[in-house]
Parts: sequence; structure tokens; C-alpha cells
Amino acid sequence: MNAPVRLPLVQPDQPAFDTVAVRWVRHWNAHLFSLALDRPRSFRFRSGEFVLLGLHAGGKPLMRAYSIASAAYADELEFLSIKVPDGPLTSRLQRVEPGDQLYLGRKPTGTLVTDALTPGSRLFLLSTGTGLAPFLSLLRDPDTYERFAQIVLVHSVRRVSDLAWRDQLTAQLADDPLIRDQALLQLTYLPTVTREPFPTRGRIQALIDNNILFGPPVHGPARLDPALDRVMLCGSSAMISDLSGRLAALGFEEGSNARPAHFAVERAFVG
Repeated sequence: MNAPVRLPLVQPDQPAFDTVAVRWVRHWNAHLFSLALDRPRSFRFRSGEFVLLGLHAGGKPLMRAYSIASAAYADELEFLSIKVPDGPLTSRLQRVEPGDQLYLGRKPTGTLVTDALTPGSRLFLLSTGTGLAPFLSLLRDPDTYERFAQIVLVHSVRRVSDLAWRDQLTAQLADDPLIRDQALLQLTYLPTVTREPFPTRGRIQALIDNNILFGPPVHGPARLDPALDRVMLCGSSAMISDLSGRLAALGFEEGSNARPAHFAVERAFVG
């Protein structure tokens, strides 16, 4: 087992970063972990955005973009990360403990926000791996439920143990008093696993082709319709490339903060 890392309290070398304390760490398995940081009072973000997160290494901040999994109103900032044994950042980040200090960027940004979409009835949140993170943020925000009558979250992973937050999502976020009533009526959670036995198996593309994505309790047509549906994609580059092409062929237009449309993809990074 790795020895814990006690990071010193070091002021950032650049004014673009704050130094913040780790609140808690949760290891889902040998490949995946979550952590939460104290939220600076001045930190503002929209649900679905990402920010730079990192630590001091080699005499300077070592930073990487991470989607924020917390709701915009939360008093802590939660993140979901893979573990890369030889990764310059994650090899150290996975060893932090409560009380350790990390660097937090001051300028969150991103396109996986509801402002990037035009109004619609159904919202499909399609994710692989740690691409779940920005959708956790959106699902904890009451505004998401005000904008869309149905919300369908798909989380595709290799192993069953990679289904982070599975219990809470299966319970439709019943432990969140702010949105639990809306989530109970409007949220459908569809986890799928590709390399181990599980009730739903296969990649997201297969769930679409086999109409599994549109089965009960999802209401409406058994297809993606730009007149009705809005879609967000986050995860592997292969999934994003494939589904972006499929959506374009169906008449969906990609949206942005400046020009909202039918679907949104985070182009700044693939997590």
C-alpha cells in the first residue's frame, strides 16, 4: 500500500491558482477514486464546467483539467479521477489524504452546461468512465430538472466496480433533499458494463442500436429526434467521435455557450 502524501502548504506561483485543503477521499477500486476540496468563497462555476486541479512538482504547479462533480451551490468541490500508476499528476494525486493541500484554478469553464443547449423535452447524458463527473454536477442542480421533462443518464464502464456513485444514482439521488423529488419523477439511470457480467451490457452505441436506451421508463419515440431531444457527451474520444457523427447525420447541431443547439461536447479535453 502506498504511503500517504503530506503536501506542504505552498502559495501558488501564479495568481491564477488558489491553495485549498482536501476534505475527503474515496477509492472506488484500484482504478478509480473521488476527492473533495474546500471551496473558496470567491469560487463560482456553472454545473457541468471543469477547472484546473493539481499540486506542486518540480518547482512549479502541475495542473490538469478536471470536471467538477459538485452542484454549483455546494460548499465543497468534488472530482472523479482515474489512477495512472506512472502518471505525472495522478500517481501522486491518488495518494492524498484529508488535510493535504492542492492547487485549484480560479477560472472554471466548459461547454457541458445547459446554456449550450436550446430547449427540449428529453436530455440524454451519455458518459464513459470519468466522463460521469460533469453529469453528476448537472443532476444535482434543480435548474436541469426545470429545463427538461426527462433526463436519461447512461454510464458505460469496463468493470462493475467502475460504476462510481451507482447506489446513489440507482436511488435517484434520494439523499439530496434539494432535487430528490424531481429526480424520482424525471431521472432515469442506465449503467452498462462492457467486460463483465451485468444486467445491461454493451457500449452506448449498442444501446442506441438495440433501442435499449429508449425502453421503459423513458417516454417518447424510440429514436433520437432533434426536435425533441438534447444530448451531452463526455468520456472516451472514440465514443465522442462516433456519437457526434451519428447525431450530425440525424440533423443534430453541436451547441456552444455562444450558440446553443441540439448537443454539447467538451472539446477542451477528453476525460
